[in-house]
Amino acid sequence: MAAQPRGGDCRGFVLLSILLGTLWEAWAGRILYSVSEETDKGSFVGDIAKDLGLEPRELAERGVRIVSKGKTQLFALNPRSGSLVTAGRIDREELCAQSPRCLVNFNILMEDKMNLYPIDVEIIDINDNVPRFLTEEINVKIMETAAPGIRFPLSEAGDPDVGTNSLQSYQLSPNHHFSLAVQSGDDGTKYPELVLERVLDREEERVHHLVLTASDGGDPPLSSTARIQVTVVDVNDHAPVFSLPQYQVTVPENVPVGTRLLTIHAIDLDEGVNGEVTYSFRKITPKLLQMFYLNSLTGELSTLEGLDYEETAFYEMEVQAQDGPGSLTKAKVLITVLDMNDNAPEVTVMSLSSSIPEDTPLGTVIALFYLQDRDSGKNGEVTCTIPENLPFKLENSIDNYYRLVTTKNLDRETLSMYNVTLKATDGGTPPLSRETHISVQVADTNDNPPTFPYSSYSVYIPENNPRGASIFLVTAQDHDTEENAQVTYSLAEDTIQGAPVSSYVSINSDTGVLYALQSFDYEQLRELQLRVTARDSGDPPLCSNTSLSLFVLDQNDNAPEILYPAFPTDGSTGVELAPRSAEPGYLVTKVVAVDRDSGQNAWLSYRLLKASEPGLFTVGLHTGEVRTARALLDRDSLKQSLVVAVQDHGQPPLSATVTLTVAVADSIPEVLADLGSLEPSDGPYNSDLTLYLVVAVAAVSCIFLAFVIVLLALRLRRWHKSRLLQASEGGLASMPGSHFVGVDGVRAFLQTYSREVSLTADSRKSHLIFPQPNYADTLISQESLLTLGAAVGQSGEPGAPDLLAQPQRTFQGSPSSDSPAPAFTPLPPRKKKNLCLNWNWN
Repeated sequence: MAAQPRGGDCRGFVLLSILLGTLWEAWAGRILYSVSEETDKGSFVGDIAKDLGLEPRELAERGVRIVSKGKTQLFALNPRSGSLVTAGRIDREELCAQSPRCLVNFNILMEDKMNLYPIDVEIIDINDNVPRFLTEEINVKIMETAAPGIRFPLSEAGDPDVGTNSLQSYQLSPNHHFSLAVQSGDDGTKYPELVLERVLDREEERVHHLVLTASDGGDPPLSSTARIQVTVVDVNDHAPVFSLPQYQVTVPENVPVGTRLLTIHAIDLDEGVNGEVTYSFRKITPKLLQMFYLNSLTGELSTLEGLDYEETAFYEMEVQAQDGPGSLTKAKVLITVLDMNDNAPEVTVMSLSSSIPEDTPLGTVIALFYLQDRDSGKNGEVTCTIPENLPFKLENSIDNYYRLVTTKNLDRETLSMYNVTLKATDGGTPPLSRETHISVQVADTNDNPPTFPYSSYSVYIPENNPRGASIFLVTAQDHDTEENAQVTYSLAEDTIQGAPVSSYVSINSDTGVLYALQSFDYEQLRELQLRVTARDSGDPPLCSNTSLSLFVLDQNDNAPEILYPAFPTDGSTGVELAPRSAEPGYLVTKVVAVDRDSGQNAWLSYRLLKASEPGLFTVGLHTGEVRTARALLDRDSLKQSLVVAVQDHGQPPLSATVTLTVAVADSIPEVLADLGSLEPSDGPYNSDLTLYLVVAVAAVSCIFLAFVIVLLALRLRRWHKSRLLQASEGGLASMPGSHFVGVDGVRAFLQTYSREVSLTADSRKSHLIFPQPNYADTLISQESLLTLGAAVGQSGEPGAPDLLAQPQRTFQGSPSSDSPAPAFTPLPPRKKKNLCLNWNWN
């Protein structure tokens, strides 16, 4: 017999252990606090920072805040102390009515990690409510024939508090006829009853006045009173009887106001006044009195306000039926409210990152939101969707919390903002839905370098441009924004003709405008190769390059330059010879000119600007050759003065002029004799010419005598001259052409020709033969002329450098009996007034 109790204790212990384990699993991970109701605002509830493992300052840094399901925020976070405090007045009875335990649930959100921590706060009841009767006066009618011991139910008092703070006892004021009995219902409610102790006598005392006191068990206890008026009436031997001991009705929450819910009915077998039944509420809260109406005559129960399942799904009340003399009976009325799908789902955004970088990794939480539907059952089952074409998805967190996370890489340049539509739909029929729109801004990162429209540019600028002039604009586009799209321009370091690029061109770092720092000269610099770099202001910065070719365009800024005949340095005028026997078209000389410009600006044309004998000479338009236009006549002057103009084809055209003096004679002695007799033609110019001719005749005579004296010396150096000529022939092929090449590449075509002169012992009888000129319109290379000039210079011959500027003339004469026949080449002297002869004896 003793073993059975021990076995029972073991089984009980096992069951208790299982129950405690289940409760621990249910509460694991939750933080529980408790606070008394009616505390002041800001009262301490719990050290939330300590329980979360954080310092108080970290609450604000990590975005810790409260998210609750209700509309009223009961608690708050103190950022200084890191504690949980009350946000206002808390009324336990308003929150939990008379539930044995009152728990308020909410969550703590840590935004930096998007983590939720469930919190439960138990609201401790205090004795803040006084027991109150429904009415301050209770009317009881008792027949005078009532036997002692009969009990009459009284209206009980209500106390919203719970536990010991709730209603605990009733007391009746002292009297001789009545006592008080208290009954307890199944739910613990205490019902007072008035017990008749002595027979009443209506004739002795018609009305009895009593006081009923209701007290709770608080500390200190609170109480309230109700006056009882007992009226002694004649005999009424039947009390009203309800058709049902309990009335039940189920109604949808959306019934219109004034709808009849049910009708209570009671029967009294008495007749007359004793059988007239009236209905009234017996046990009901003030709130229900405002919601329901009971017709005292018909017993119809109807609504005064709309019902809401989400606020209260079940109503319970007591009604009573009383006949005329005062006999009464009671019954219960139970009203069940059916839920209807009358509430659309609600989406509450708890946390939102309104801007995220475009390089955000996949799976990053962007938003945290809570779904709720105040309906119940399927009407409260909520599903949430977002459009499928977005780079986001929904993930369930805890309870009805959802997270919006990234599923694809974002690109701000493709789409800078996403409008996400969250659509919450319940499971009712028909289903209700609600849309919530959130905007997610994609923040820019420096992932795009500046780009030029073209990989290379060609820019053309006329020469002689003003310094500081803008010559071109380069622009680079950066698809990023703000600082990442702020482009600066620079030129790559380089050198051009030994000078840095920055001395030629500069660039505005902000606008990309190129400026010329120099006035360019086409003849010195024709092309610049630049490299422009565009760099953004991101971190790290990105850059790109483009090449720019700057071409200098030629302008007609150089006048033609006359190479032959060269201008003497002493102001004298060169003399050209023309025999009287010259036929029409005879080549007298050739004007050679170049132009440092290029293209059309260097195309030269020649024309005869002025002549002392019009119609005697012509000038080739493109060759510059001066030829006779007709045969020379005896009446023609021995000295002809010509002014030849050379003009280019630029806009505007530039020109240069040269004055030629042509001596007409058939022999050298005639030339020498007639040079002094030439009369000046025009003022001071002819006077200077006469002086020059006299000096030239004297110089020729001196030179002739000097050559006769050194005849033998030249004979001995014949072998040296032969070798010199061979070297000159070999050097002509290698001489550079730059001496006769203009800046634009125009080469001067020099025309060479020869004349023969026969001399006798008496120079007066010598004669001059002018054959047709032999010339070749070919370009003598620069290198050949340089080699020839160098060779002649080494031989010590006077006048050798002038070979590059004057045509050759070869004179041949008859040798004397004791010496070889001389052959000489007269070379133009450095000055036009001197006539220099170079003798070579064969």
